[in-house]
This record gives sequence, C-alpha cells and structure tokens, in this order.
Amino acid sequence: MTRLMIVRHAEAEGNIIRRFHGQTDSHLTKNGHKQAQRVAERLSNEHIDRLYSSDLSRAFQTAKYIGKVKNLDVHIIKGLREIDGGDWEDMSWEELPQKWPVAYDHWENKPHLLQMPNGESMTGLQQRVLKEIMEIVEENHGKNICVVTHGVVKKALLCYFYDKPLEAFTDIMWHDNASVTMIHIEDDSYKVVIEGDNLHLGELGTLAKQDWWKKDKNID
Repeated sequence: MTRLMIVRHAEAEGNIIRRFHGQTDSHLTKNGHKQAQRVAERLSNEHIDRLYSSDLSRAFQTAKYIGKVKNLDVHIIKGLREIDGGDWEDMSWEELPQKWPVAYDHWENKPHLLQMPNGESMTGLQQRVLKEIMEIVEENHGKNICVVTHGVVKKALLCYFYDKPLEAFTDIMWHDNASVTMIHIEDDSYKVVIEGDNLHLGELGTLAKQDWWKKDKNID
C-alpha cells in the first residue's frame, strides 16, 4: 500500500487580505509560520519517505518546516502549483463578480465549466496535478509520501480520489491552511482515510476566524 499525505500550505498573505492568489507568489504570514510548525509537529510521528512541494513560496515555506522535523529534503515540482487565475490574479474578491460575472458564476456553481480569463480551466488544473501526483505515486510505490500544495488542487484531487466528477467540486469542504488529508492507495483503488484534519492548529486556525467559507468560495 502507498500512503499519500496532502498538506495545504499554511496561512499566506492572500488568505488574509482577501485577494485571489492562484499563482501569485505570496508568502506566509506570521501566523502561517506558526501553523507550519504545528503541522510539522503533527506529522512528526508519521513515517514519511519522500517530501514534495509546489514551487510557490507559501507551499515551499510550509514544506521546509516538515522537512526540518523529518530530516527530509523538499523536492519541488512546479506542476503542483495552484490554478492559474489569469486576469483574476491579485484581484480583490469583491471585484471578481462585477468584472467577470460568467466566470465567477462558474467558480461558484459550475466549476467543471470554469475557464479563468487568460488563465487555466478547472479541467486543465485537475489534469495537470493528477499527472504529477500519479508520477509521484508510481515512483514511490509502497512508500509514504507527503505533498504540500494548495486549496483548489486538494479539492480537484479529492474529486478524483472519491471517484466523483468535477461537478462535485462544490460539495467538498474547503480545508483549513496547514490541514492534512491522507489517502491509501492500492493498485487503482483510493481510500480517503483523513480529510482536512486541522485539530493540530488549535487557536491558530485560519477558518475559525473567517466566515467566507460558509457562504463564499476562496483559494490561495
């Protein structure tokens, strides 16, 4: 059996200032560094053979905390990046529905139809990250793998691991920064055994201080 641990990066600037940071390279906040240390401690007793990360700073910074605790090098893979928001990049969330009403409606309600203006489609994002993940799994058959990546990436991957179409993207909960998801893989069978665990964060959690996720959508 291969065990895949997927960690969402710790709290980054875009999560706090409420701007769309897909491939905008924002950094961890002060609280984000504390979260990264907490998730590293959460994984300290998990056996990890190999550690991978998106090349964006918020993911790599998080992965370095895990690498330090586990004495592992971080292998950077550009293909694990967040969705390319195109014209949405670094725009405030309040502006998006006014400037791009059709794309924003797709983001909210029909993500399988989403095409970011001058950016990436949700289908393209899922295909891109699945290619990278499957290559990682194939190269590490029977091992324990940790991948640090992003919010939309995690949800798109979970659609696949739950054997659901991208139409189900909106049914999957948004996970907190520095949360942990674990998948057991045997042959072509996938079992999600932990989804979005953030208990290790305690008072440092990001979502507990916000309410957008109850009524809105957000990434970073």
